[in-house]
Amino acid sequence: MSHIIRMRRGIAVLVLILALAIGGLIGGLAAARIVSDETVPIFVASAQDRGVQRVSFENGFSPVVSAVADAVVNVSSSRVVRSESPFEPFFDEPLLRRFFGDRGRLRRETSLGSGVIVSPNGYILTNYHVVEGSGDVKVVLHNKREYRARIIGTDEMTDVAVLKVDATGLPVARLGDSNALAVGDFCLALGSPFGLGQSVTAGIISATGRSDIGIDTPGAYESFIQTDAAINPGNSGGPLVNVRGELIGINSAILSRSGGNVGIGFAVPINLARAAMDQIIQHGKVTRAYMGVLPQEVTPAIAEAFGLQQAGGVLVGNVEPNSPAARAGIQRGDILLSMNSKPITDFGQFRIDVGSMKPGSTVRFIVFRNGTQQQIDVTLGEMPSQPRPQPRPQPQQRDPLEGLSLRNLSPELAAQLGLPADTRGVAVTDVAEGSAAEDAGLQSGDIIVEVNRKPVSSAAEVGRAVRASGGKPVLLLIDRGGVTMYLTL
Repeated sequence: MSHIIRMRRGIAVLVLILALAIGGLIGGLAAARIVSDETVPIFVASAQDRGVQRVSFENGFSPVVSAVADAVVNVSSSRVVRSESPFEPFFDEPLLRRFFGDRGRLRRETSLGSGVIVSPNGYILTNYHVVEGSGDVKVVLHNKREYRARIIGTDEMTDVAVLKVDATGLPVARLGDSNALAVGDFCLALGSPFGLGQSVTAGIISATGRSDIGIDTPGAYESFIQTDAAINPGNSGGPLVNVRGELIGINSAILSRSGGNVGIGFAVPINLARAAMDQIIQHGKVTRAYMGVLPQEVTPAIAEAFGLQQAGGVLVGNVEPNSPAARAGIQRGDILLSMNSKPITDFGQFRIDVGSMKPGSTVRFIVFRNGTQQQIDVTLGEMPSQPRPQPRPQPQQRDPLEGLSLRNLSPELAAQLGLPADTRGVAVTDVAEGSAAEDAGLQSGDIIVEVNRKPVSSAAEVGRAVRASGGKPVLLLIDRGGVTMYLTL
């Protein structure tokens, strides 16, 4: 196998020349694209130019690391939780408590994560889940100095938290522009994985705008940066930076079956995190605009079912009573094509765009309804504290009724399901694992209200309507816990 390893001298020289040329090009790009700091609020001061040298094959990323490392901190938080030991009921016996104390009752739980200093007077940005429910938070700086930190505010929807330590003159990370990222850009992830102390990993931006990655928070705003830079437990809350040392994201999650890095990590874009951070610092909380609809992705199957020539916009799966959308005349089944003259292309980004507006703002929509377009203006309200759950995307499948068990909805069954006695529709009593119905998103307890936009009241009607579709995608309107949404089989 020696012929694979060896290389002719001429080829080796050529490769060396190309490597040096590429290194110079990367350095030129790193030095040329500098984002202005003029838009940074005064309470989130930008770092002064640290003279980051050009990235090259000779010095690697060390100039970038030296420019940002001092602003990276270790965050440890603790909270007292009640044990869920199966023996807990027995500890209520006085005799056992005398000998064993209150074991199985209360215990202290510790969480380790990372953070990044964004203001010289002690504001630190980290993840919500790093400090969730914590009563005691400690921050350790790069120079080993320790501080007790106050939680200024949190935002579960973006997984952002802002801490404050009583210190001045701290090193800070410069804020970049996550909207300017491109797939293939170099990036570095910094933090304290597994509590080992500060570590750095390098990679590229693998994707942007990632959503529906399985975050458990209902209604969470997901528009993640995906990277193959190694992110592991303990990296949460730490910075993701570009080759100019600018903060472009807050490391938040990984996709892994083992619990360790497999090259798929996610970071909250800094533009999204900063919008939440600014409100937390100014007002102590995040206030978002509210429209009162359940937006769904318009798949090709849904576009065909509604008579739309091509997939685009967002489908209104539910309109909350007395919401801004309801008052403006938005209806279930409408497809919102554009917002303020800008085409709507992604339902996840649509939610972020609406939420980032100020309550009281008026938004102009172009709405597709019954084959025609019309203009509707909606005056946004303030988002309630408990957002409605979002539907998961559904792949299209063959054999629509495969693995689906239905039952006519009687008053007795409605009572068992906790529904009003006058509820109309057909109850889903079982969905077989791996079936087409499960893949479409149907769940036991769902109520099928319409099939292909026509009301149904019996399992037989559902069967006839599905067979009448002639193999085309079947559009279902379901009621799940009082919230309606569309699914396609």
